[in-house]
Amino acid sequence: MRSDNVTKGSERAPNRSLFYALGYTPEELERPLIGVVSAYSEIVPGHMNLDKIADAVKAGVEMAGGTPILIPAIGVCDGIAMGHVGMKYSLASRELICDSVETMLMAHQLDGLVLVPNCDKIVPGMVMAAVRMDVPAVVCSGGPMLAGSYGGEEVSLSKMFEAVGAYKAGMITDEQLEDCTCNCCPSCGSCSGMYTANSMNCLCEAIGIGLPGNGTIPAVYSKRLQDVIRKCAAECGVEIQEGVYVQFTGPNYETPAEIRLAQSWGGDAVGMSTACEAMAARHMGMEICGISCITNMAAGISKVELNHKEVQETADRVAKSFKELVTKVVVNM
Repeated sequence: MRSDNVTKGSERAPNRSLFYALGYTPEELERPLIGVVSAYSEIVPGHMNLDKIADAVKAGVEMAGGTPILIPAIGVCDGIAMGHVGMKYSLASRELICDSVETMLMAHQLDGLVLVPNCDKIVPGMVMAAVRMDVPAVVCSGGPMLAGSYGGEEVSLSKMFEAVGAYKAGMITDEQLEDCTCNCCPSCGSCSGMYTANSMNCLCEAIGIGLPGNGTIPAVYSKRLQDVIRKCAAECGVEIQEGVYVQFTGPNYETPAEIRLAQSWGGDAVGMSTACEAMAARHMGMEICGISCITNMAAGISKVELNHKEVQETADRVAKSFKELVTKVVVNM
């Protein structure tokens, strides 16, 4: 393996000592070292969900017998950079991304890459590095943004530019411009439309470097609806927790082993619903956000044996406040 250059032999003892400083074990250094290159940031809508995807990728690498190593990558939001000097930096960032991925790969002698990109210059930048270095690589993108809704139509960011023109021409009011502004980009994900990000993600899928659905499965939950739920929960006095929900098929309770597996995936809660409904809603192009009522501790967490009576009692106890919260959310959507 390429990683033998930094992990094997007496001359590489100093190298291994630095891996040990990072918390890696001798067993982990025996496995292929797989770089998980994530463009996660809080400045690009298409990247704000990549931390969760990267966590899932790391769990998958471990399950397949590799050792995942998270590596950050930069990314420019072309939409935010547009209209000022910032746009001069966008195209150049593609080469920076490519060079930085190559640098990290070669400097640390990684055996393979899982690329977790999104948005215009990031997808091609990462893919260019993987192809240039001829290294085993898979692309797992963050997915496109949901379509927005304005004037009874499905819209994307391009509609926003049209709205600016309409406003300057006196065709729409300040209120209509703000309405479009608040509703044309309703969720995380790369801007909806066949721009560079989505077309490159589709291309990655077509040529086999991307996972099935890489170019077409949207980022799931709407950031706008999350904010609505948080606001409504505060007004209703309902305490909410946020995290990763893992759905099992049921109808039986999960086993302690399954719970440990879900934890290794980065899961915070498990259940028998929600995810399949989210997938169906996504397929229909709906804006979605999930709320679940947690009724019991998962198997193996508590010493008390699980029983349906406890689940029902908890559900009955919180039914009124839960209904109030959901109703308020629907009204404020």
